[in-house]
Amino acid sequence: MSELRYIHLGFGADRVEYREAWQEQRRVHAARFADEIPDTCLLLEHPPVYTAGRRTVDSERPLDGTPVVDVDRGGKITWHGPGQLVGYPILKLPRPVDVVAHVRRLEEAMIRTVADFGLETTRVEGRSGVWVLGDPVAERPAVGGLELDLDPRVTDEEFDPRLNGPEYAPSNAGQRREDRKLAQIGIRVAKGVTMHGFAMNVNPDNTWFDRIVPCGIRDAGVTSLSYELGREVTVEEVVPVLERHLRDVLEQADPTPREIERESAREGAGEGTGEGPRESTQGYRTEPGPENGRKYGPERGPEREREREREHGPEHGPEREREHGPEHGPERELRREPERAGS
Repeated sequence: MSELRYIHLGFGADRVEYREAWQEQRRVHAARFADEIPDTCLLLEHPPVYTAGRRTVDSERPLDGTPVVDVDRGGKITWHGPGQLVGYPILKLPRPVDVVAHVRRLEEAMIRTVADFGLETTRVEGRSGVWVLGDPVAERPAVGGLELDLDPRVTDEEFDPRLNGPEYAPSNAGQRREDRKLAQIGIRVAKGVTMHGFAMNVNPDNTWFDRIVPCGIRDAGVTSLSYELGREVTVEEVVPVLERHLRDVLEQADPTPREIERESAREGAGEGTGEGPRESTQGYRTEPGPENGRKYGPERGPEREREREREHGPEHGPEREREHGPEHGPERELRREPERAGS
């Protein structure tokens, strides 16, 4: 990848309001797409704010009506605030962008960063971000006096940990010795250029997370670098270490376009033959047939077109093909990269 530059937008008393930083992201994104600037990572802290990705559901938002900023990234609801190091890498990647590979690179940089402070972290299958693993289930203390195999967070879909005492609070996951997230990731890709990014909990007040269902995950919690090490670590200490590892990981990477399954490679695979639904190579579920048996799954088909029209107006829906030509129609959508990722 190209050389990576850093811009410090503000820390501590100079922390940056979320909407202001979001607008700066858009400006930098446009300049990177036009090749006016190199790959750039914005680093900063925010004042306390809840932000919700497109997959957030109402039951995960604050119960007391605290305002939430709805954003165009992947993932669900999270919190940003003092003591949390936020990074927005704005990078131009080969198209169609391999979003999962990009997320893995960000995770790797943060895993290396906290390792330099003496903390071992890892990934959890099916859940993006950087995690501290808990004890084996059989060795964890009972929650609320219940055996873990009867943990209502797992067995009761309507159970809300926010209404059932501090023993279920996400910020107390370390006391429960269960898996806990140290850093979260939520990104968006537009025109082959990334936006949004990661947030690492260095020394925040994690009780802010107790008002929401962080990242939509009810059976795990959150933690911070300072909590896990048992000593105070500041954002200012972490910034240069993260910059070094992020530069190493990103500049040494050789990003490749996401592999697309071509029609010729699928001949004889049974798609569209009535053999039932199949999984595409990209992990999207596809249904055989003339309407939905497309390479990228139903979210790239006609229903997605109608959803775009509802969200953004008719100029983004199926009618645009007739107005502007086939290069603006549904087949164009089939060539676009996934736009959002995270949890």
